[in-house]
Amino acid sequence: MNKTSVSSHLLENYENYYDEGDSEWRRLGAVDKVDNIVSLCKGVPHKTVIEIGAGEGSVLKRMSEVNFGQELYGLEISPSGAETIRNKGIERLVECAVYDGYQIPYEDDRFDLAILSHVIEHVEQPRRLLFEAMRIAKHVFIEVPLEDTARLPQDYVFDKVGHINFYSPKTIRRLLQTSNFKVLNQIVVNPSKSVHTYHKGKKGLVNYHIKQFMLKLFPRLAPYIFSYHSALLCQPKPSEASSS
Repeated sequence: MNKTSVSSHLLENYENYYDEGDSEWRRLGAVDKVDNIVSLCKGVPHKTVIEIGAGEGSVLKRMSEVNFGQELYGLEISPSGAETIRNKGIERLVECAVYDGYQIPYEDDRFDLAILSHVIEHVEQPRRLLFEAMRIAKHVFIEVPLEDTARLPQDYVFDKVGHINFYSPKTIRRLLQTSNFKVLNQIVVNPSKSVHTYHKGKKGLVNYHIKQFMLKLFPRLAPYIFSYHSALLCQPKPSEASSS
């Protein structure tokens, strides 16, 4: 297989993406993300856990704080992110490495659990990375923002956030199923009050309650009106040879 590489303009965007290091915004987001990881993954083996696309380490740090995973590993495309992670002093972190965005430098079935939390929306060839995650881990956790709503603009314009894929609950599920994953569980969640109010204060609190109300009463309709997050726990489908 030919080596897959990330486009130069994306690499440039992420090169110094985390130069500012820690932020309260990322810390608050990590609390939500790890709550979802624990909720879906507490029932599967998780002694060895790798986060692919670990950012500046907020999720790894939070997992260590709540004692999820005995051995934590990180992979990050951004050198500034990897350096920030190494400097955090995360108790359970074994290793954090820079990788090329697709080829993962670990052997087959090395980990109990691989985590891609808010990563797939940034990836030009998501199936290529999903296949790699499937190769190195027995279970895979994926979380994405649900931005394919009725309010998504007709035309795409790149910004520094770097989202290039836009999902609904159905399309992220189908992406995983067509990447040879079996979806074991899927949830749609509203980010916490703290996340909503961090930038928008009282207006954010009102938005939180409206979204929460809609999700409770109209769980299938709400994600097509408002943006939520979807988290999924998957495992590789057994090959025909092994299942026969």
